[in-house]
Amino acid sequence: MNYNKIDNMRTFFLFLMLTLPLSVISQTWINDSNFEDKINTRSAFGDDDDASIVVVEFWAKFNQNNAFAEWKKLKNAQYYRIDIAKCPNTKKEYRVRMAPTVIIFHDGVKFEVFKAGLDLLLPASLEDIQGSIDEARKSSHF
Repeated sequence: MNYNKIDNMRTFFLFLMLTLPLSVISQTWINDSNFEDKINTRSAFGDDDDASIVVVEFWAKFNQNNAFAEWKKLKNAQYYRIDIAKCPNTKKEYRVRMAPTVIIFHDGVKFEVFKAGLDLLLPASLEDIQGSIDEARKSSHF
């Protein structure tokens, strides 16, 4: 086998390994300036139920090991993270004192809150959060 081909393949795989995690792990972060716009997302025709339910995790770097890790498994909702150190106004408005704190918004209104305890662990599982999302969806159907 030609060494030039091996070198090209190595370079290609290195490039792939460096860029793939960025696209797979990418997380949408929001801040004080766009928070209200993100939690109030709606389809122009009102037919996009997923857009009316927004899950926001208030996150802190000092406790990143206890962040909600299963956000990609959530269904029927938009998911965002907000760094409480960079967003003092939103942190204050929603009285977030512990991180992680997960708030579910339905049509821009706070629907349910899951707060970390003194141990800094989120006391909610994927099933708990998904159950709340499902309940919010049901409440909007007459």
